[in-house]
Amino acid sequence: MAVRFVLGIAEAPFYPGALYMLSIFYTRKEIAARLAILYSGNILATSFSGLIAAAVFATIDGARGLHGWRWLFIIEGVVTFAVATVAIFALPDSPLTTRWLSEEERQLAHNRMLADTVGREEGGSGGGSSRSGFIQAVRDPRLWLFCFIQNMHLSACGFNNFFPTVVGALGFNPTLTLVLTCPPFLVSGLFGYFWGVSSGRLNERTWHITGGMGLAIVGFVVSCATLNTAARYVSCFLFASGAYSVNSMIMGWVSATLGSTPEKKAVSLSVVNVVANASYVYTAYLYPSSDGPRYLPAMASNAAFGFACVAGSWVMKLWLMSANRKLDREDNGDPTRY
Repeated sequence: MAVRFVLGIAEAPFYPGALYMLSIFYTRKEIAARLAILYSGNILATSFSGLIAAAVFATIDGARGLHGWRWLFIIEGVVTFAVATVAIFALPDSPLTTRWLSEEERQLAHNRMLADTVGREEGGSGGGSSRSGFIQAVRDPRLWLFCFIQNMHLSACGFNNFFPTVVGALGFNPTLTLVLTCPPFLVSGLFGYFWGVSSGRLNERTWHITGGMGLAIVGFVVSCATLNTAARYVSCFLFASGAYSVNSMIMGWVSATLGSTPEKKAVSLSVVNVVANASYVYTAYLYPSSDGPRYLPAMASNAAFGFACVAGSWVMKLWLMSANRKLDREDNGDPTRY
């Protein structure tokens, strides 16, 4: 338990840190596609984990006196450590301090992000400190609506940790079940990327979130409405592709809306990530084996979570439209809008 706690502390900053790193280099029209690629890495890892686990347990389980799950930890840990070692020297801190860019390229990267920021400030009352960024973020009520939207999104994605259980309810043996978990994740990774590209090119988020979560809701309904094996397996493609596709749009929206200072942007991304991941505390109790094979309470809850995510997104859209009208009336010379 102590080791798992320490592991959690080490892993916790990775995702919000990666989000922030991308958000300081890519504009609102570019960020969704980049976040989709990042999130696809997580989806593909989940997809191949079943195949890797099946291969490990079939080949080296018991080798050198170690169980298969121990070998999984060793393989994943060694690869992760090697990539992290390279990343220490490759990742920049900001556009202006990127070693592998020329001076002209650094300034260009910095200037275009300034031009893409609504309500740009030079820093908070604390001179741009982390504390001032935290105060700015938590005092902005839009942060808490984004927390709700993302929490509902991840709640709808609660099937992630139980996907083998859901697929296993189709009646296949354990090895084939692990193999069958892969295709839905592969398709959802590709769909999420192209959906993110579409969102960026059109500079639109709400309708894309509505479309993605709408597809997921259809999948959840089909999954618990029938016992037909083919229909239920197709539903896995629908709800995985739809639910995962909206993550890049929501987090890109957070970055574009709450980024008046770098500190506020960093804190906002972190807070939304923390609050959203709290969903995994309660969604873990939605999949008792006694509810199989339909898992009606879980799938119905996922559909409700998806609907709440869409509803929250429309509230945010109307809120920002009102803010844009206010900016138009003030006419401060800055054409950038939410």
